[in-house]
Amino acid sequence: MAVLSLIISILALIVAYLAYTKSGGSVEEMKRKIEDLGVTTESLRNKMADILENLEKKIRGDEKKPEDPPRA
Repeated sequence: MAVLSLIISILALIVAYLAYTKSGGSVEEMKRKIEDLGVTTESLRNKMADILENLEKKIRGDEKKPEDPPRA
């Protein structure tokens, strides 16, 4: 059953690729779009990290780390 599912999914990928190229798409265009998506994803990841950092500061406030007790 799993082998049949694998064969069907591979055939679906082939048909999708053929439809894409027939409609005017090219492999180079597809590669460019994937690279652009990678840049966009990296930008969104950085923005999300900044937002989470700001949210953490607002929730925790200006906590000071406990200082080490003086040594004698």
